[in-house]
Amino acid sequence: MTAPRTATVRPDRLAIRPLDLDADAGLVHGWVTHPKSAFWLMQGLSVDEVRAEYASIAANPHHDAFIGLYEGSPAFLMERYDPAHVELVGLYDPEPGDAGMHFLCAPAGTPLHGFTRAVIFAVMEYLFADPDTVRVVVEPDVRNTAVHALNEAVGFEVVEKIAKPEKEAYLSVCTRDAFEAARKKAATAQAGDETKEQAPR
Repeated sequence: MTAPRTATVRPDRLAIRPLDLDADAGLVHGWVTHPKSAFWLMQGLSVDEVRAEYASIAANPHHDAFIGLYEGSPAFLMERYDPAHVELVGLYDPEPGDAGMHFLCAPAGTPLHGFTRAVIFAVMEYLFADPDTVRVVVEPDVRNTAVHALNEAVGFEVVEKIAKPEKEAYLSVCTRDAFEAARKKAATAQAGDETKEQAPR
C-alpha cells in the first residue's frame, strides 16, 4: 500500500516516525525491491532478508530507520546514520555533528509532482531539528542524476568522488546554513509561483 496522493503536495501533511520492524517489513520490502528503487541495492531480496537487514540497523547504535507518512499513510523510507561508524568509515574525515542520510520514496502508480522534493526538505528539517547536527552527509551513486538534483536543491555540495565497495559515489555535504538558504530560496520561488497562479489572465 502506498500513500494516497492528491493534486497538490501539502508539506504540512508529512511526518516521520521510527520504523516498526514487525508492522513495516512487508511494506518496506515492496518499496526497496521495486524496479524504480534500483539504487537502493536490495533488488531480489526476500521479505525475510529485508527484515534481517533492518533488524541489523535497529541493533546498531549508530544507525536508525524511519517511515515517512503523507496524510497519515506510509510514503517514504528514511535512514539516519553516524558516518564515523557506518557507511563512510575510512572514506572521509568525519567532523563532530555529522549525520548521514538515505531516503527512498515509495513507488507510486501516479506520481505526485513535487512530492520527492517535499520529502527531502522534510527529511533535512527532521535531521537539523537535532541541535547536535551540524552537517548532513550523503553518498549517492554517481549515476543517480535525479537525486543529485534534489541534493543540490536542499543545499548539498559535492566534495569528491569516492569508491565504496558497492558503488562509486559523490560524497556530498550540507551545512545548516546552506540548508536554511535553500529553504528560503524554495519558499520565495513557491510564493512567486502562487502569485502567478492568482494573477488575472
